[in-house]
Amino acid sequence: MPGVTEEQIAAAKRMTAIEFLQRYRPGELVKADSRGEFQLRAHDSFKINGTTSHFHWKSRDIGGKSALDYLIKVEGMKFVDAVRTLCDESPIYIPSPSQPDRKKAFVLPPAAENNRRVFAYLMKRGISRKVIEACVRAGILYESADYHNAVFVGKDGHGVARYAFLRGTYTKGTPFKAEAAGSEKQYSFCIPPNGETTRLAVYEAAIETLAHLTLEGTADKWRLSLGGIYAPREKTETQASFFKKPPALEAFLKRQPEIDEIEICLNNDFAGRWAAACLEKAYQGRYRIVKNLPEKEGCDYADLAKEKYEERAALHRAACFR
Repeated sequence: MPGVTEEQIAAAKRMTAIEFLQRYRPGELVKADSRGEFQLRAHDSFKINGTTSHFHWKSRDIGGKSALDYLIKVEGMKFVDAVRTLCDESPIYIPSPSQPDRKKAFVLPPAAENNRRVFAYLMKRGISRKVIEACVRAGILYESADYHNAVFVGKDGHGVARYAFLRGTYTKGTPFKAEAAGSEKQYSFCIPPNGETTRLAVYEAAIETLAHLTLEGTADKWRLSLGGIYAPREKTETQASFFKKPPALEAFLKRQPEIDEIEICLNNDFAGRWAAACLEKAYQGRYRIVKNLPEKEGCDYADLAKEKYEERAALHRAACFR
């Protein structure tokens, strides 16, 4: 491995994520519950077990156990730099606990010459070409030049990009998912309607907004991705105290005070149903609430769009062999 030896890599892997956080980020750790689980002060959807060191950042769907995993996946450090940091060869990479964190400036990834891979990937996921083209024209979807990720852009009220969610277009292995550094969650990915409306539909992820628009075929409402949700890990934990109003939704409602209906289109799993119930309770009275989770257990609208696409493809193949 250029820059570091196998011995250094092995040494770096010996430190656990919880050891690293307790030693170098003690001010960031907040106790989450009585079972020895912690979360990060800046990211409440990040959870780490104080005994096993297993961590999971739900909003980005990433996890790990070692300090090396944490530095690379959570803090975005390059592999060689992370190894050197943990081997005490580059202490500059570890700020002292008293040193305030500097917010990274938000910069959109450079765009590729075309959006060919994004079109191919999304269309195989059942998203219609018409929907993809509309998002590209609106400047809220494009293909990155470096890794050919699909970049879902969130803009403020003045049309300035303030958020970006990156999703890998390669179909093998676990798909890459991450928010661009410096992204502001309150400006999460949102598909505008055609014309005036007082209706808003909310989803857990960006691709689900495209999928539901494809399935419905009408751009008659705002469609907002919440950029992930936080729900209790155990089905026995149903206390409303776990719930926090999504910053993307709160900010959107302030920017669009004419909204009078919120359609909840979260995933039909435990987390989605739990969050849907909390959203309904939090916003009922001020808004007309419509719960519209997918009928199929364990599915989201991206799953349903993909299933419909595969059904059509199978019928087409069958017709070709007649």
